[in-house]
Amino acid sequence: MLTVGETGSTNADLLALASEGEPEGTWLRAEKQTAGRGRQGRAWSSPAGNLFASTLVRARPGDPSPASLALVCAVALAETIATLGCPAVTIKWPNDLLLDGAKLSGILLERQGDAIVAGFGVNLASHPSIEGRRTASLAGRLWIHSAEELYQHLTTAFARWLHRWRTEGLAPVVAQWEAHAHPPGTPLNANLADGRTITGAYDGLAPDGALRLRLADGRVHVIHAGDVFLV
Repeated sequence: MLTVGETGSTNADLLALASEGEPEGTWLRAEKQTAGRGRQGRAWSSPAGNLFASTLVRARPGDPSPASLALVCAVALAETIATLGCPAVTIKWPNDLLLDGAKLSGILLERQGDAIVAGFGVNLASHPSIEGRRTASLAGRLWIHSAEELYQHLTTAFARWLHRWRTEGLAPVVAQWEAHAHPPGTPLNANLADGRTITGAYDGLAPDGALRLRLADGRVHVIHAGDVFLV
C-alpha cells in the first residue's frame, strides 16, 4: 500500500502503474488530490482530511462481469463505514453512498486492458458545496478520526468482498448491496444513456446487478447504465 502527500489523481497514477505491470492488490492513497475526478468527467473536490484512494484489480477468466465491481466497491465501503460506527449510510445505484439522503462518497472505476482501477473518494472531515446537490461528511460520526484509519479498514473489507465475488459469484454481493440500499419503493429519477429521463420506484437489483425501476403502470424497467437520483 502506497501513500503520497499530494498528487493529481490516484486513479490516473495507478492506471499508469498498471500499464507498467503493477500487480493486482496495489493500493495508492493521497492526502490531497489536485485533479480528482468523478463519473462522467466531473471534478471531485479533494481537500486534505478526506479519503482519496485507488486499488488495482486484474480481470481474470471466469470472473463475474467487470462492471459489477462497482457493487463490490460500494458494499465494501458501506460495510466499513457501518462497522466503524455509522450504520445510517445507504447505497444509491450503482455505488454512491448517501448519509441522510446527501452524497457522502463517490467511486470511479476505469479500465485499461485487463487492469481495472477503482477509486474511492469519501468525505470524512469535510464536504464540498455543490449547487443542486446535497452533500455530507462523516465528521463526528465514526470511532476513528483519520483518513489513514478509514483506509486500513477499507482495504481489508474490499479484499474480503473481492474474494467472495470471485469465488461465490455476484449473488452474495447483490444481497449485501440490497441490505444497505434505500427501502424498496423509494422514488428515483434515472437519466439514461440515450438521453431519456424516467421516474419510478426502486425495486431491488436484477441478478446481474442492474437496477430494477418499477414504473407507474407496474412495468419494471431494468437499467444497466445511467445516473440515478432520489426524487
